[in-house]
Amino acid sequence: MTTTPVATQSRGTRSTAEDQRLRIVARAVEIFSRSGYQATPVASVAAAAKVSTAYVFRLFDGKLGLFVSAVDDCYAQVAAALTAGAGRSVSETPTDRLDAMSLAYIELIRDRSLIALQVHAQSACDVPEIRDAVRRGISSVVHVVTQQSGADDDAIQRFLAYGQLCHLVVQAGLADVDTVWARTVDHGIRHD
Repeated sequence: MTTTPVATQSRGTRSTAEDQRLRIVARAVEIFSRSGYQATPVASVAAAAKVSTAYVFRLFDGKLGLFVSAVDDCYAQVAAALTAGAGRSVSETPTDRLDAMSLAYIELIRDRSLIALQVHAQSACDVPEIRDAVRRGISSVVHVVTQQSGADDDAIQRFLAYGQLCHLVVQAGLADVDTVWARTVDHGIRHD
């Protein structure tokens, strides 16, 4: 499954650099999610986007700039999904709004590339620009959750921690492990 960049193409048939950039970022999310920053050549992203590697380097500040753009887009998709989920809440209570945001996130992460890219980005936080992108992303998610839910700091922290636990359950395939320890970790987590 491929991701759709938050800003979608809306122009006519003529492709602009910005349209190409959005398309390349969408492919970068998908391709980088498979093998991370270090092991993914820009040529793989270019091939997936059906452009030349030179063109990718013209639009982005190298491989690092491309990866950072993919991480920024990933977190923008998360923030947009959470906002949309809060808007679908049937009530204004913080608990109900957080529940609606959780459901929206579950739907979003059916595309496993978004989870994988976040994990790869977090594991590459020794690179300052990637660390900054992860921090920007988490900041935007916290801002959206705070503004849209009206929940207190403790509830927001639990919401974020639950999301990280969902990542672990999904990435490690714990729903498919029929043991006591896996059922304990997976208990009550909806991730399908």
